[in-house]
Formats: sequence, C-alpha cells, structure tokens
Amino acid sequence: MGLNKTPSANRIHIGFFGKRNSGKSSLVNAVTGQELAVVSDIKGTTTDPVYKAMELLPLGPVIIIDTPGFDDEGDLGKLRVKKTRQVLNKTDIAVLVIDSANGKAKEDEELIALFKEKKINYIVAYNKADLINQEDDLLLREADSTKPKNNNAIYVSAKTGYNIDTLKEKIAALAVTDEPKVKIVGDLIDPLDFVVLVTPIDEAAPKGRLILPQQQTIRDILDGGATAIVVKDTEFRETLNNLGKRPKLVITDSQVFEKVSAETPEDIFLTSFSILFARYKGNLDIAVKGVKALKSLRDGDNILISEGCTHHRQCEDIGTVKLPRWIKEYTEKQPNFKFTSGTELPDDLSEYKLIVHCGGCMLNDREMKYRYKCAVDQHVPITNYGILIAYVKGILQRSIAIFPDLLAEIEE
Repeated sequence: MGLNKTPSANRIHIGFFGKRNSGKSSLVNAVTGQELAVVSDIKGTTTDPVYKAMELLPLGPVIIIDTPGFDDEGDLGKLRVKKTRQVLNKTDIAVLVIDSANGKAKEDEELIALFKEKKINYIVAYNKADLINQEDDLLLREADSTKPKNNNAIYVSAKTGYNIDTLKEKIAALAVTDEPKVKIVGDLIDPLDFVVLVTPIDEAAPKGRLILPQQQTIRDILDGGATAIVVKDTEFRETLNNLGKRPKLVITDSQVFEKVSAETPEDIFLTSFSILFARYKGNLDIAVKGVKALKSLRDGDNILISEGCTHHRQCEDIGTVKLPRWIKEYTEKQPNFKFTSGTELPDDLSEYKLIVHCGGCMLNDREMKYRYKCAVDQHVPITNYGILIAYVKGILQRSIAIFPDLLAEIEE
C-alpha cells in the first residue's frame, strides 16, 4: 500500500514520549530512516508535536509522532506538556524513550501510568546504549523491571543503530490484534447486492474528487463483492426507476437526507455516511441517545458544534450555518452556538447542553472514542451531524432500521 494511499485516520499512530534530551527525536529519525525531527543537544528542541505519515516496515502505513519533553518547565513548557498529553488520546502504540545513563525518572513513571490508564500498548526504549556498559547487571535488571508484558523493554542507540530493527519489530508486534475490524458497510450487504450512494456535488464539494467517507464506503462495498452505484441527488429518483433491480441499501450525504428519504421506497434500507461512520468509530449508540437532548433545549443553552478537521467554509456551511438553522427550527428555541474545528475539545464541557460532532473521518478510532468519552464522563449528551439531521427531519428511526438493536433508543 503506497505512502499516500492510506488515510491518516486508518494508520497506526505511534507516539514517542519521554523527558527532554532523552533522544526522542534522534530515535524517531533512526526508526524512520529519515531526518523527520530536528535534533539538538539543547533541552526542549521539540516544541510542538511533529506528525509524519509514512511507511514503517514491517508494519506498513503509520503516523509517527514526536512529542515535546514531558519534563518541560515554565508557562510555555506547561502548554507543551499539555499538548503531549493530548497526543496520548490518538496514540495506538507508545514508545517511552529513556536516557540509559540516567535511568528512569518520575516523569517516565507518570507516562507509564498514563499508558496503562489509557490502555495504550507501549515499549520502553533505553536510548544512548552506546554510552553505557552493556554488561551492567543493575541496568539490565532495571530494564527488565519495566516490562509491561512481552519483553517490551529494550536497549537501543539512535547514534549507532544498535537494536533499531528489533525496536521496529517490537512496535509491529504490538500493532497486531486478533480483534475483528468493524466494516463500514460490508457486513450489512451480500455479494451482488446493489448499493446506491447519493453524493451531492455543490460548492462545498471538493473539486475533482469525492470526500474521504464516500471513497472509503465505495471501496468497502467493492471489497464485499457488491455493486456501488454513485449518483447525485438530482438524478437519484430517475436512477432508482431505471435500475431494474431493487437496491439493498441507499446511503446518502446527510445534507440531502430529507429529499432522498422522500424518494426512497419504504422497503429499501436508508442510512447516511455519517451514521455508518459513527458505527465504524464505535460511537453510534451514544450518538443516538445523545440527540434526544434537543427535546429539553431552552433559550440561551450552549451547543458546541465540533469538526475534526479544518476546511474552507462556504456561505452555506453545514457546521456553522445549516445545523444551527435546523436546530432552531426544530426546537423553536434560541440557543447559543460555539464552534471548534481541527482542535481538541475544550477540557471543561460542563457549559454545553449538547455537543454535535462531525463524522470524524480524519480522526482515528482512538481519538474519536476519547472525545465521546470526555462528553460521557462529564454527562454532556453528544451526537453527530447525520444523526441530528435525521432526527430533526423525522427520519432517524428509518435511517437506523438496518441496526434493529438501536431502534429502542428512539422515542416513539
């Protein structure tokens, strides 16, 4: 699979953590075989997390993240440490880099505790092994004492290349899982089924291509041996009439949910890309429950509308224009709207009566689950764009009929 073929959200995220001057950036460069990170003897050279999409053999497509030192000081240092903590929320595998000569510090113990708390598989890499006596029994015993499970403590040297290949093999081993990956739509269809995808092409659509969720859904349909029929909303009705075969499922962009629902016969399953991706990311049940908070909304309540990426906003942008308008029309209330895009959620969510999140196609599963967990832990209802649109248009029950276990979450 080529370097530019795999979306960032589908790549294993590997974070390198540790104190300043432990050699994190040097080790990142040694592992990747590239000069990705700036290296210096001065403490605190890495001031912001550095992200790089690449191929890492024998693992495959990954995101490598080099983080600021976890022992950074001063007001600015505290902000850097905060950013490092935020990186943990999207990290699938952590590499804790420790200076072999100095041994493990309290900051390293704190990071290990965070890895365990967040259930992140990790490796302890004792760097600068070229500077110590490898026969030192005390250091070897210390390294052994840090093993999380499968001998995941290792001596390495970014300078000489000592054990770098072994470290990469250990990273790859931690990425292997027997857990079945949820499909976007492949488990809902059978080979030779017809699936119609409705993709409006308007000013907000990217020029010359489909958006990522549409691309990924088409590929999942093809992988399942079914037929994907892609059509604009303006040609949808005529396409259905001319198919000659009843489609198993219609998947639509949420913005034309109401129109497509009206034109889709009741005996054909209908859902949206946003709903499918909520299931794919593991948050569909929470989002379905969360949308009902609209019924208790009052004038002046705060609603947070959050997007996981940044993009050029059009005059009829869905997040900042259409969703607020639909919410006001449905509730007949005047709430206050706040917006975030491409950033972390606010630490304190208690001021919000509802969070409406995008489908998260540019965020990996771990980060999406973390964002939903933040809302749940603070008892703030959270839903997503597609579910909210279906709810306010009165078609949510129909749009999740393909998931019978969720129908009970909708009030009759």
